[in-house]
Amino acid sequence: MPLADELVEGARSQAGGEWRRLVRLFPGRVREEIAHAPKYALAMAEAGTEDFSQPILAGEAPTDYERYLSTEELLSLQKTPGEWVHRDELLFQVVHQSSELWLKLAWNEVEAAGEHVSAGEIGAALRLLRRAALCLGYSHDQLEMLEQMSPWEYQEIRRVLGHGSGFDSPGFRELRRVAPKLGEAFREALDAAGLSVVDVYVHGREHEERYQLAEALVELDERITMWRVRHFKTVARIIGDKVIGTQGTPVEVLGHLIHKVFYPELWEARNELTALSKLT
Repeated sequence: MPLADELVEGARSQAGGEWRRLVRLFPGRVREEIAHAPKYALAMAEAGTEDFSQPILAGEAPTDYERYLSTEELLSLQKTPGEWVHRDELLFQVVHQSSELWLKLAWNEVEAAGEHVSAGEIGAALRLLRRAALCLGYSHDQLEMLEQMSPWEYQEIRRVLGHGSGFDSPGFRELRRVAPKLGEAFREALDAAGLSVVDVYVHGREHEERYQLAEALVELDERITMWRVRHFKTVARIIGDKVIGTQGTPVEVLGHLIHKVFYPELWEARNELTALSKLT
């Protein structure tokens, strides 16, 4: 039996095919119908039917899409061409601004996940942690765009960054705030069940949700580490790894941060499990 989304896609495909067939058979008539569309919308409104051609949300933008998403404000947050010192400023700002949006979603999901764990709602926490992991993946992947800039031409942009640094990322700062709280909630949940981290892995099938939660925390921690690694390598690729950053911090400091983890107990458990396996 087809799934619901398959039925929708099938209907869309069929409708699209029918539309193309009509355009081929009656090109003039189709153009005429499109031209009269505003008149039809007005007639529907006069007849008491909702006019879907007009926005209904508060705001000045021409469509509800633009009003709801505040696209005018969003798209005005980047410098204009007349303000650029180099055309790649648009690339630089878009990557960093979109990254902050993904990080905002990530830390909000992590914070809420911690609250769910404290309430014993592990399933709900897992769903949010999957989202957070995806957010970090998207933020990581778009760093590739920065590597499309010329190391020499980037120096023009660097001159107008002031003391701006990735260390000041509000999204990452919030992630550093909420991640440890999630770890505390996880530890409290294990203590309440009388389990150690090693117990959760050795008897994982008996504690499936707790096992999945442990793995979700490891996944989150790993994604953060991979972002740090990619960020360090991107910076090194563009300005070098033996220079001073815009905030007066040596770039090599970024390299040291890749060894930092939020949940060391979960990583150490791997060593314990390997040692334990040799005794059995």
